[in-house]
Amino acid sequence: MRFTSETVTDGIREQLFTLGEIPGVLWTPADATTPRPLVLIGHGGGSSKKGWEVTSRAFPFVTTCGFAVAAIDAPGTGDRPFHPEVMRLVAVIDGLKDAGQSFEAEKLAMYETVVAELIPDWQKTLDALQQTEFVDRSRPIGYYGLSQGGELGIRLVADEPRIGAAVLGLVGSEWLLEPASRITVPVEYLLQWNDDGNPRDDVMRLFGALGSAEKTLHANPGSHFGIPMFEIDSAVRFFARHLGEATVVC
Repeated sequence: MRFTSETVTDGIREQLFTLGEIPGVLWTPADATTPRPLVLIGHGGGSSKKGWEVTSRAFPFVTTCGFAVAAIDAPGTGDRPFHPEVMRLVAVIDGLKDAGQSFEAEKLAMYETVVAELIPDWQKTLDALQQTEFVDRSRPIGYYGLSQGGELGIRLVADEPRIGAAVLGLVGSEWLLEPASRITVPVEYLLQWNDDGNPRDDVMRLFGALGSAEKTLHANPGSHFGIPMFEIDSAVRFFARHLGEATVVC
């Protein structure tokens, strides 16, 4: 892992890094002098490691609980190289949407293409981050991801034993039922009641498939992008409870 830049704004240290071809970012409290719990954030489709839905979650995790927070670009996004197969499938899906036709097979193909690279990328990143002075290797890891970040996150949380708690949601894909059944860590799951792309029955079915003994469904009215801001506060409290806060203000 090579850190390529460092800036400090409003008490948050931002460090960009590269790990081979993986570009990422690590946020920590600017005055941090000891290792701290780590939360990974997966970005949504069409976004990147510094997209608004990432930073709006990352910054409260850092400033309120003193966590370290990391995000990486998914294949074909942000600072990653152009990914011809992902772009081809996106174009096909967009065409089928416009024609009012089903695109489930193409969506699954795109998901499998991305997940085949992104899961190993996250695991390599986690290996490297746990060797830095910023991350407490004795603590469980948190994962936060909604929409595409939730879709890929379900597979990551199911396969990565170092992750001890997860905030997931805005997804109800049938092909995730099996990996969801293998998740046993505490989960907070978000559902938007009027999400046209993820019918509530499908989302609740996936929530029901989670193998976690502790799981909570947070259902709010509104569309896919209408998540209430107070859900960020809930996620902060959730991770503070399960990862152990680095400061005492949570």
